[in-house]
Amino acid sequence: MSDLWFKLMALEFRIRDRLRPRMEIVKEVGIKRGFKVLDYGCGPGGYIAPVSELIGENGRLYALDMMPVALEMVKKLIAKKKLQNVETILSDCKTGLPDKSIDVVLLYDVFHDLKDQDSVLGELHRILKPEGILSFSDHHLNEAEITSKITSQGLFRLLKKGKYTYSFTKT
Repeated sequence: MSDLWFKLMALEFRIRDRLRPRMEIVKEVGIKRGFKVLDYGCGPGGYIAPVSELIGENGRLYALDMMPVALEMVKKLIAKKKLQNVETILSDCKTGLPDKSIDVVLLYDVFHDLKDQDSVLGELHRILKPEGILSFSDHHLNEAEITSKITSQGLFRLLKKGKYTYSFTKT
């Protein structure tokens, strides 16, 4: 994806976020103060500010994307809003995070584009705490595809289906 295309997509996301604020979605996940959260495929950062607010100053949010332009936009947002609890990670799979260190992974509207979905799911399983949640949404996939793709390796099981997201837990 070119930088220009990404910037146009980011503009579309800003419009989307005004129509349906991202806080509505992340509240469904049950993120609490002090949590460590990974926004995998963070894009231009629509979820950054609401998650940062929910986790508070003792929490940590990792914003991962494979596109440098995405992380540039996120870094500008971090600076503008003076967010002290957010770090960026440039990667297309490996997070560099310790085993069993993350409470919640947000995997929103990116799964369909991943080159190696199984490797990404393996990495997310590795970094999630035993009671951690993989919060998933992808408007390019139907419910049967979502549950099949996420559970097929036996790493995750469906915990609940919410209004906006699916919550999976480690098996």
